[in-house]
Amino acid sequence: MIPTALLHHAVYHLHDMGNDHPESPLRLDAILNQLEASGLSQQMDHREAPLASKEAVLRVHHPIYVEQLERISPSHGLIQADPDTLMGPYTWEASYRAAGAGIQAVDDIMAGQYQRAFCAVRPPGHHAEPASTMGFCFFNNIAVAAQHARQHHGLKRVAIIDFDVHQCNGTIEAFTDEPDVLVCSSFQHPFYPNTHWQSEHPHMILTPQVAFATIDDVKDDWEARWKPALQAHKPEMIFISAGFDAHTLDPMGQLNWQTEDYYWITQVIMEQAEQLCSGRVVSMLEGGYHLKALAASAEQHIRAMMGLESKD
Repeated sequence: MIPTALLHHAVYHLHDMGNDHPESPLRLDAILNQLEASGLSQQMDHREAPLASKEAVLRVHHPIYVEQLERISPSHGLIQADPDTLMGPYTWEASYRAAGAGIQAVDDIMAGQYQRAFCAVRPPGHHAEPASTMGFCFFNNIAVAAQHARQHHGLKRVAIIDFDVHQCNGTIEAFTDEPDVLVCSSFQHPFYPNTHWQSEHPHMILTPQVAFATIDDVKDDWEARWKPALQAHKPEMIFISAGFDAHTLDPMGQLNWQTEDYYWITQVIMEQAEQLCSGRVVSMLEGGYHLKALAASAEQHIRAMMGLESKD
């Protein structure tokens, strides 16, 4: 079994955008309960996510944006940060600890404490652009972690793989001019946010999927584009934006991934990580809104990260 950490913090459950909002604390409850019931939780190294430093956040986000979020953070009630994203009294701390989870994971992996980490975080991050809140996201957690690996630990090349049903516009914005950061992204198109479905930059491997596509389309893209790009790039660490809303049951998407498909995609990423970067992988939770499908898919993802067999 491959040493794997689980990073989490209680404040993630206190960030609450309202009873009818799909990005709910129940998402984390579902994942953590599934990991406990399956016995995986007991086999993982549990780490409490720290607060990210402002310096780390500013490696990705503009100072004025960070200051504006701090100013509008409410002491009670909810305020609208963008049309579908709200801030409550615990959002600010949860956002800093969501970014902090990825930083802690990078630090611990670089220190040799374990090879892989799954960050069970809220709010998600991959829609947050350097100067704007979007799509339930405040700070781009995966981008902050990748920049920490590069600027604090001196890694020259990293890769970010995003298989959320929604395109990772914020991650693309953060690294468009950074060829040492390879971004591979599978997403439904045309679909939210409809901004970056193609790129002329060779380090941006964007593979849009039509509605109702299955994992077979992604397997074709993996062999034709993602795997060759990873092997050419030779990343020193791989980061995963793990969204589970491409699942066929998810109400926020229209793709037809099955639960076991998350085992497959994770396993092939782990194989490349073993070959290219000593197995060093940081995975961070993004989307996934059907609670049962989310929990089961996350379990498959973590099983593959740990080198365990798929659950039937």
